[in-house]
Amino acid sequence: MVLRSLCVLRAHAGASLSGLPAALQHSAAGSSLVLRSLSTDVFQNLALEDWIHDNVDLQSRNILLLWRNSSAVVVGRHQNPWQECDLRLMRRSGVPVARRRSGGGTVFHDAGNLNLTFFTSRKNYDRPRNLRVVTDALKALRPGIDVQATDRFDILLDGHYKISGTASKLGRTVAYHHCTLLCSADRRLLSALLRPTCRGIRSNATASLPAPFGVRGGSMLAVQPADDRSFAGIDRSAAVLRSWDWTHGKTPKFTVDTTLELSDHACSKLSTATIHLEVKSGRVESCNLSVPPDWLRGGPCAELASLLVGARFCPLDTAPIVAAFLRSKPCNADEDTRLRNLCENIVALM
Repeated sequence: MVLRSLCVLRAHAGASLSGLPAALQHSAAGSSLVLRSLSTDVFQNLALEDWIHDNVDLQSRNILLLWRNSSAVVVGRHQNPWQECDLRLMRRSGVPVARRRSGGGTVFHDAGNLNLTFFTSRKNYDRPRNLRVVTDALKALRPGIDVQATDRFDILLDGHYKISGTASKLGRTVAYHHCTLLCSADRRLLSALLRPTCRGIRSNATASLPAPFGVRGGSMLAVQPADDRSFAGIDRSAAVLRSWDWTHGKTPKFTVDTTLELSDHACSKLSTATIHLEVKSGRVESCNLSVPPDWLRGGPCAELASLLVGARFCPLDTAPIVAAFLRSKPCNADEDTRLRNLCENIVALM
């Protein structure tokens, strides 16, 4: 029912995702295809979008791709994941962060979130028309439902709850517009993950605009996996999208200015340190660390700050660095406790 409602674009009879090149080869010019992906891997599905954009003649046909992912957070091309989501909780929960090639804000994906990508020529690019396809389908499924597209190209339920966001990639001759449809997502996980925890960030990265969200029940579509034998090079493209250098390293340059709350439970003493970091391409470009002299004597803080320069701004890089630093610093029990507390606070920033 959902598929029939969405198929304002005519589906190619028997077309499957793994057979896309053959389906395109035999489809007439001016025809349209509706495709479904069975992969729930966010990186494969984003790579599939790129493959269609780069390899299909969209001057002579339109394509609508339907897909969904396992739990993932997807940031826009020019966004800062440290500024958009709780990366520590995501690591603990096994939820990946992905960076798409289109702009726009951060979204949460899971099996209860349907994604739609409209591929056209640049000339035929039309976001209002695409959103009418979605809202008309919802109204056909649920007569009387109040869903409307906004001037920001979102879709609101009952005039208030955002159930769809939108983003686009415009090439020289082709374009795609993708949008989400929040059906039955895990609201608890969505709210928890889209809550940044890295304090003191200053950045020119595009910021998301939070909005109240709603979920709408409905049937979901079956999807098919990507196949490198049919889509030459798609595995390589997915590997690039999966890499840290893409998901985090493409973040616009930013700074972190914040305080670190220090504690020594052995003597119930508290103190505060300040840290200033400049991060470029996801790596620490400079680090200044200031700790009160009555908390730590000598110059270990300057040495620690210098060791962080060049490291990726993530625990995977910094945890081994601070561990080696601590092993190299013979000191009394009190100083060791305080130095460890300082290091733990720095790693926790990331």
